[in-house]
Amino acid sequence: MVLTCRVGTGRTTQRDQASRHSRRKLLRAGALLALGGAAVPLTGCDLFDRDDEPAPPPDPLRPMVDEALGLAAAYQNHVAAHPDLADRLGPIAEAHTAHATELARVIGVALPTAVAAPAIDPVNTLAPLRALEKAAQKSATAACAAASADRAALLGSIAAARATHQEALK
Repeated sequence: MVLTCRVGTGRTTQRDQASRHSRRKLLRAGALLALGGAAVPLTGCDLFDRDDEPAPPPDPLRPMVDEALGLAAAYQNHVAAHPDLADRLGPIAEAHTAHATELARVIGVALPTAVAAPAIDPVNTLAPLRALEKAAQKSATAACAAASADRAALLGSIAAARATHQEALK
């Protein structure tokens, strides 16, 4: 490093009184500037802001939300095709919608606006709905067994409701 300004050598004379800069002070200041200047470009290249943690996995209850909404849509489609069964199937559809709403609240997601209903034979109304309920009850029971204690009560009540729906469809 070449210094081009006048620096004192440690002794003070009348002439050096105006400039109180020593060679050491200037070298320290230069070193600090060099280090500070080198650190600024490194902050832009993520050297210090490294995020090595992977994204959290999706919540295991997310498929339950979609399943409940699919069941509600299946019931609503059957009510539209068979208005005479509205009193019987309408409350079950509302129960599935309520389950999906509560599950979405628990996992902190918004309810999807549109969900495709599973294809069911419109002539034979109750047997396919019973089969859907049976499969949904098995998935709710499995989710309940794998869930933490704070979620197990909700999933247990959903599994019980799905068992009750099967009986109501006989």
